[in-house]
Amino acid sequence: MLSILWCKLYCVLVSHCCNLSEPLNNLSATVEKTPKQTQYSPLPLRCFWVPPIRLIRLFYCCAGIFLDYEKGGQLRTKSIDLLNLTPETDVNELLSDIRAAEPLITSSCVEQVKVLICRLQEKVSQKDDRKFYLFRALQAHILPLTNVAFNKSGSSFITGSYDRTCKIWDTASGEELHTLEGHRNVVYAIAFNNPYGDKVATGSFDKTCKLWSAETGKCFYTFRGHTAEIVCLAFNPQSTLVATGSMDTMAKLWDVESGKEMSTLAGHFAEIISLSFNTTGDRLVTGSFDHTAILWDVSTGRSVFHVLTGHRGEISCVQFNWDCSLIVTASLDKTCKVWDADSGQCLATLLGHNDEVLDVCFNYTGQLIATASADGTSRVFSAETFQCLCQLEGHKGEISKVCFNPQGSRVLTASVDKAARVWCVNTGVCLQVLEGHSDEIFSCAFNYEGDTIITGSKDNTCRIWH
Repeated sequence: MLSILWCKLYCVLVSHCCNLSEPLNNLSATVEKTPKQTQYSPLPLRCFWVPPIRLIRLFYCCAGIFLDYEKGGQLRTKSIDLLNLTPETDVNELLSDIRAAEPLITSSCVEQVKVLICRLQEKVSQKDDRKFYLFRALQAHILPLTNVAFNKSGSSFITGSYDRTCKIWDTASGEELHTLEGHRNVVYAIAFNNPYGDKVATGSFDKTCKLWSAETGKCFYTFRGHTAEIVCLAFNPQSTLVATGSMDTMAKLWDVESGKEMSTLAGHFAEIISLSFNTTGDRLVTGSFDHTAILWDVSTGRSVFHVLTGHRGEISCVQFNWDCSLIVTASLDKTCKVWDADSGQCLATLLGHNDEVLDVCFNYTGQLIATASADGTSRVFSAETFQCLCQLEGHKGEISKVCFNPQGSRVLTASVDKAARVWCVNTGVCLQVLEGHSDEIFSCAFNYEGDTIITGSKDNTCRIWH
């Protein structure tokens, strides 16, 4: 089982925050495409004064705004969901509702917010009928790749390898920008600190995690403390922490600024194979070969409630949905389970696969769940009714990776049959087969715009598809 999982884990799915690139009067944001639905549900502030906003982040794929502000010397985040935004939405009325409910939106930034929402609205009716064509085939490493991941803007991506290195690539040209050297064993887990994209974390079988500058390739810190291989890692959305999961049964939290270990999360009785922060960064879920998942309070390093139990096989993947209300777990027991993130109650068991489920993910709005199985199929489920909406059939071998495009209209799968496939979410029809690799594909990703795909293979290459 372990060899199967090590061939497929951990490709950082396109995370829930956008790249901050466009200044607007001392605010910055990136405006991107929207899904088909939107509702406004701001979270109340528990204070009597309005702290200044440092950043406004607008998300197209899950249609919402994140407000980064300081309180008590700490960077905090609030979210405003816009999941029902349509071309017919009255932006002025929507903005008025937002201002009435959200004291952080003051007169000093209201015009910037309006501009961003208007540009977001323009994307709603855009159709997605894109075909992907091979742009570059890169002889990326001298040994097989382990994982691939985009930065938020999609301007660069990273590859990890059994050759003990991680490489940073320019997406537009296919040029190698930096080789991150220093690990003494396989570089397995890799991630950008999205939405910022200026740092990279690498986790290795040498039991260490390294933090790098994405701009210069310089190593800032080497995090030491695990006693076995690191197989999963993630930045929190605020880019202040890195979480690492290891075969030593522990997860650890590391401070990005100081390089110090903040917490050791002890509670599992077998290897931790997957972990995920929620979008506000105050919770972390870990999945283990002990058949359980645990939800942790990031600030204290303690479990929030009892262990999530019910699977009869090893956990292969865990993930939060967009609004942090649900957790999904995939297992080698051929099922997935959906859990209430507040109570820990199991809400549903997703059935249908006749072999191990190797990967699972929510779409960006959290309304759909996609699974990947060793039975060679993928399935799409409703996160509301938990019914199977479509079964994606066509691969000739196990599927090790699945992900949605940011718009939620397509599913991408990677398989041991040496091909990746693009599927229509609504119909389950295979729209395109991406062929050319000479060995199994175990990692794949969409960029945040959804117009570029990267695939990583055991043939030592990665391919860029536009």
